[in-house]
Amino acid sequence: MALCAPGRLVDSGGRSVQGQPLWQRDIVAPKAKRRVLVIGGVHGDELSSGSLAFHWLSWAEQTPSDVHWRFVPVLNPDGTLRDRPTRTNANGVDLNRNFPTPDWDKEAPLYWAKRTQRDPRRYPGPKALSEPETRWLMAEMERWKPDLIVAIHAPYGVLDFDGPAVPPQRLGRLYLDQVGIFPGSLGNWGGVHKKVPVVTIELNHALRTPQDAEMRQMWLDLLRWIGERLGAS
Repeated sequence: MALCAPGRLVDSGGRSVQGQPLWQRDIVAPKAKRRVLVIGGVHGDELSSGSLAFHWLSWAEQTPSDVHWRFVPVLNPDGTLRDRPTRTNANGVDLNRNFPTPDWDKEAPLYWAKRTQRDPRRYPGPKALSEPETRWLMAEMERWKPDLIVAIHAPYGVLDFDGPAVPPQRLGRLYLDQVGIFPGSLGNWGGVHKKVPVVTIELNHALRTPQDAEMRQMWLDLLRWIGERLGAS
């Protein structure tokens, strides 16, 4: 929580199921050539993801780049701010299974039933974009048109990538391991079908933020990859 006030977030206008604001912050380089959207807290019980987004937000102000950054540190405030944080939002929906990938109506419920044995933590919702948080993010992508999305998760300790461009091979101690795509996931919808590269960071621990040196190395590796591999818009 100590990172929230210095982050100087503003109300995006989006709301959660329970009416909480979806906060964001823009940091624009003087000669910005590309737009990068950084999202944390998609799953409310992955507290380290929001923490990393806040740390990176502060460093984005200090690090030269040609990027217009947009940070959304916590997409799922209802799940995050509970006494016992939950992966799902207030409707019990896994937001990272609720995006409108092709054949969602068939594939998402089937995957949930067969592959997860109807795990309530991975419930994709009654229909694609049933949740205000995913509707807001989709509208934000359509309106702002990012050149790259960085989605921060935990706790699998890998780096995933979907979409065009040459993926980063590592960020800090996280190495590329493309684990596949899932019906309704942001990587599937944004990277595969909307052709916006999606870097998915899976931190090693859901509750423990990486040490400062590791977070900084991940940040520097991301900046280097953006400069070398991600074409300017």
